[in-house]
Amino acid sequence: MDAYETAAKPTRAWILHPDIRAESARRLPEHRLAEAVSLAAALPGMEVLGAEVVRLSRVHPGMLFGSGKVDELKARLTQEEIDLVLVDGPVSPIQQRNLEKAWGVKLLDRTGLILEIFADRARTREGVLQVELAALSYQRTRLVRAWTHLERQRGGFGFVGGPGETQKEADRRAIDEQVIRIRRQLEKVVKTRELHRSARRKVPFPIVALVGYTNAGKSTLFNRATGADVLAKDMLFATLDPTMRGVTLPSGRKVILSDTVGFISDLPTQLVAAFRATLEEVLEADLILHVRDISHPESAEQAADVMEILHSLGVKDSAPMFEVWNKLDLVDAATHERLIQQATTRENVFAVSALTGAGLDTLLDAISAAFDEEKTERSFTLGFGEGRKRAWLHAEGVVMSESEAEDGWHIAVRWTARQEKRWREL
Repeated sequence: MDAYETAAKPTRAWILHPDIRAESARRLPEHRLAEAVSLAAALPGMEVLGAEVVRLSRVHPGMLFGSGKVDELKARLTQEEIDLVLVDGPVSPIQQRNLEKAWGVKLLDRTGLILEIFADRARTREGVLQVELAALSYQRTRLVRAWTHLERQRGGFGFVGGPGETQKEADRRAIDEQVIRIRRQLEKVVKTRELHRSARRKVPFPIVALVGYTNAGKSTLFNRATGADVLAKDMLFATLDPTMRGVTLPSGRKVILSDTVGFISDLPTQLVAAFRATLEEVLEADLILHVRDISHPESAEQAADVMEILHSLGVKDSAPMFEVWNKLDLVDAATHERLIQQATTRENVFAVSALTGAGLDTLLDAISAAFDEEKTERSFTLGFGEGRKRAWLHAEGVVMSESEAEDGWHIAVRWTARQEKRWREL
């Protein structure tokens, strides 16, 4: 047999983006469709044969699309011998089941597609467990769409009267048991991560976290700044697991740089919940670098999506943050000059090309300067039961004077804004 015949055939996919007129969207449907195509391309073995925007006046509860459109699409999918339809949007379990029966193909919605990508990319034990937990939470709601064996009844042992449980109930129970098992495993991993965080708090190096829309160039910037070899491709979700490296800035100051998972619009709630422990690394950061693909036509909309997710994680507007306009190498000369001028007139905005290194020295100098903070003096009283806080102040070396009184320790400190922030978090 020829070697090529044994290779797995690529999955022939067709992508649909439902554009519902009743919904106000801040993005053009054509751009959303292009993003969905990029998502599909991020999965190995996927061959996208076609993609289209389907304009809808309203959502049809049973089939999502109207009957005429369903028939029209069926003819096209049959002609192209499509194996998989990707719907870039939410699809209810009932709609999924009905469309799969009508078209005779497998169907994935946006959440299912992103889960598939995350499952393919996860490398660390924590990442694998988080994706598995998110997938099970999603799958539990989809049991209604599974094939007819889920409606069969399985007889019990006969110890009690009444019918046996249905296969669907058994599957749901099995999923619940898996969820409990994975959550227990994740708790151990999260405890280990918290120990690592506690250890890092004792290290006198500030943490700088890279965040941004997926494919904004965070990993390329991370590699350029640290000399690391993190996977960096022109692909959505090229990296998934967070990476940290120590960096010595040109000024000689040392910082810890953290590369986090990329964000995306309509990130599945299951994934936000599952990856919360990982994403909360951003809350520990002393400085956040919001990396934007400034060459993308919807860079502003992507930035708004990133800020929404950061706010949902608890990052406040007052958090120290730089905006990094990346991919200057992809814009024309006139736009290049305009962006550099705009960046220089705005506070904490830097135009760079992580690929060529242009503008990176200015950014690194600004990061260094951000930690050369002014120190302020403050006096307060600590109760005798707050020994841990007192020990922290002495460990940080910020205590100027201390005296003991009936109501506790009277302490005068001189500290930076970063140290004060950590103090309040104790």
